[in-house]
Amino acid sequence: MTQYKLLVKSARQLVQVTDSGDRVLYGKHMQNVAVIDGRNGQGLSLVVNSDGLIADFGEDDVIKAKYADATFDRTIDATDKCVIPGFVDAHTHPVWAGDRVHEFAMKLAGASYMDVHKAGGGIHFTVEHTRAANEEALYDLFKHRLEAMIRCGTTLVECKSGYGLDVDTEVKMLTVIERGKQEVNIDISSTYCGAHAVPKNKSPDEAAKDVLEVQIPRIMELMAAGTLHVDNIDVFCENGVFDVTQSRDILMAGKRAGLAINFHGDELHPMHSAEMGAEIGALAISHLEEVSEEGIAAMSKARTVAVVLPTTAYILRLKPPPVRRMIEAGVPVALGSDFNPNAYCMSMPLVMHLACVTLRMSMPEVLVAATLNAAAALGKADTHGSIEKGKVANLLVLDAPR
Repeated sequence: MTQYKLLVKSARQLVQVTDSGDRVLYGKHMQNVAVIDGRNGQGLSLVVNSDGLIADFGEDDVIKAKYADATFDRTIDATDKCVIPGFVDAHTHPVWAGDRVHEFAMKLAGASYMDVHKAGGGIHFTVEHTRAANEEALYDLFKHRLEAMIRCGTTLVECKSGYGLDVDTEVKMLTVIERGKQEVNIDISSTYCGAHAVPKNKSPDEAAKDVLEVQIPRIMELMAAGTLHVDNIDVFCENGVFDVTQSRDILMAGKRAGLAINFHGDELHPMHSAEMGAEIGALAISHLEEVSEEGIAAMSKARTVAVVLPTTAYILRLKPPPVRRMIEAGVPVALGSDFNPNAYCMSMPLVMHLACVTLRMSMPEVLVAATLNAAAALGKADTHGSIEKGKVANLLVLDAPR
């Protein structure tokens, strides 16, 4: 008798997203969501093995007969319900202390992102509070935020450092993320983002040198020792922060250390970040409100994933990124909440809604962007983002027939 972890039975519909082994969808393929509907009064069942992987799925009678001698730790009756992959949030900043509610009033009065930044607010305000907080306090805040994301259906989340801007605080943040991987029931892809801003006491060149010569080597030591497991490297490539040359140097140093390139580009000014990122093999580039046509073409050719963040454009009153042009050009598009003190949103369903309304994406496109393509942006589409045999059984059971 074989023991299995879970049986989900009698679902009305099972949404695979893809059923062909695709690890990213782009162009017109983002409209073609693979769906299995129950037929002739038959529901659908799904079996999860003891390792938490999808073992099988199909019509109730077929699965019942096939697993007649099996036992299950848990059974979920999904009658008249729909099963979909868990949401993947491809871009968040969830480790920080303090809050920036007061800045909302400044923005409503007409202050821009960089106006707030220059006034000592924005990232610098959060850096000050995050540096002052101890690891336990940061972890308690982080854990609470992860639990809220889970309640909103997120099952895999990318988590960045970046509110330290010095080696000790960046390591403290990455240590908090590492602890979350072990203790919270959510899958995490961790990102080192020490080049998130230029510290108050440094020039961009000095900040880049510190990242290259102090921070990255220290993180590499901790990774080699098995203390940290970092997946991605990020930099804020932006006018007045890190220019294209500095960003390239930092990203390539991370790539040599074994990290995937996944960075902020072309958000507030057209920096030609997309062209640079595609050239150096970026896995994903986020924001892209100011991406050029050449950048779109380069990302399409390289199959670099565009992680679009509708909450950010909404709260900062930016022009939305040209998502329709990206999709038409064959750029894979993913979604992220950009959860941070400035865009305080933990809900991928809200992000998906905003993407439909403000970015003019279709409902199939946003489902792909919030599952398979978001997993692809994190290099995890082999294991996450769709309902296929052998993949991690991160599932949502929706109280809806389709």
